[in-house]
Amino acid sequence: MEQGNYSVGLDIGTTKIVAIIGRENEYGKIEVLGTGRSKSLGVHRGVVNNITQTISSIQQAVEQAELNSGLKIGSVVVGIAGQHIRSLHHSDYITRPNSEEVIDNEDLDKLCNQVYKLVMLPGEEIIHVLPQEYKVDGQSEIKEPVGMYGGRLEANFHVVVGQVSSIKNIGRCIKSAGLDLGNITLEPLASADAVLSQEEKEAGVALIDIGGGTTDLAIFKDGIIRHTSVIPFGGNVITEDIKEGCSIIEKQAELLKIKFGSAWPGENKDNEIVSIPGLRGREPKEITLKNLSKIIHARVVEIVEQVYVEIKNYGHEEQKKKLIAGIVLTGGGSQLKHLKQLVEYITGMDTRIGYPNEHLAGDSDEEVASPLYATAVGLLMNSLEANKKNHVVDQEEMHEEEVLVGQEHDMGAKTNVASHTERKSIFDKWSEKLKDFLDNAE
Repeated sequence: MEQGNYSVGLDIGTTKIVAIIGRENEYGKIEVLGTGRSKSLGVHRGVVNNITQTISSIQQAVEQAELNSGLKIGSVVVGIAGQHIRSLHHSDYITRPNSEEVIDNEDLDKLCNQVYKLVMLPGEEIIHVLPQEYKVDGQSEIKEPVGMYGGRLEANFHVVVGQVSSIKNIGRCIKSAGLDLGNITLEPLASADAVLSQEEKEAGVALIDIGGGTTDLAIFKDGIIRHTSVIPFGGNVITEDIKEGCSIIEKQAELLKIKFGSAWPGENKDNEIVSIPGLRGREPKEITLKNLSKIIHARVVEIVEQVYVEIKNYGHEEQKKKLIAGIVLTGGGSQLKHLKQLVEYITGMDTRIGYPNEHLAGDSDEEVASPLYATAVGLLMNSLEANKKNHVVDQEEMHEEEVLVGQEHDMGAKTNVASHTERKSIFDKWSEKLKDFLDNAE
């Protein structure tokens, strides 16, 4: 198989680890070349708590993806979640030395880099700095200030913060599995890339990604990320409840949830019963589906209500902040029967299930278009995007070096190259910082 410009997304979840290899086809859609999936051991509520087990799970998923695609995996983009993630709002400004020159990308980089220097609580590190809107000389609500004149450039930022130790542990697992860490991205942001349309982001939408260990929330309005949060409950808690409530083992509880589970108790008749084989010669257990869905309902209501509190915290009830496109559910937990109806009932907002198929090429495997893979597809998109940026910068540098060779006497060209090399995206700079940090931590 020819070695094209392919990228890899690696979703380290609480229940499963997924590696997806893909590239962009000529229509700008993503062609999935191979996927690998393994049971995740050593991750609890989105945070690595057993390095050795996590490494072997990552290796399993990666090997499977390599076998599927016949390609070798080098660098990966990884998602981060977990209850240690928090987000805050911050505004900052820079004063430009010459207001007669137009604002360019370097000014924006300078402003963003300033935010990375914010003093955090001990043991915390900034993961993302996401500009919301800009102000130029007091003129507000500017989405794209590049090309405008102005002396004072100001912006509101959505800053995502996580624990240094958790980030380092993920880096450690990736490194020990024989891979390079390309980028770290917040999982709800990755899922949002995969399942939301631009219209929804403009109108206002809340993405709820129900995973095994955590439920991630990302809120968009006017095309900009407004709020992110990670709630430390997910599908696993529901399985736990079924296990306790019905006195059965976890494997059976998980199967019951997937096959017969429903989030709406009124749905089941009283006489619907499932018989579960007993352990080691014990009598089989009989469980009514009504009871099963009551157990599931109680826990799902709790999760949805917590998410709704976050949506209210963002200010959904204010007219200007109203989320017109409502809610999009994704992740493995979104496949629970009647969940959509329950969420609509609790929140009163329009709801749909989000499939990551919008960005995938038409002939993609059906399995990849399942909500289970939303985060992994989003991470793959992120990885392709980063590769594209690097590719463009490399090409520009090569072109300019050629110009340089031709015009050694022209000093102007030299400064030109310098400016391009500096214009790496903030994210690349941050990745380099993180890589150095991880190498020194060894």
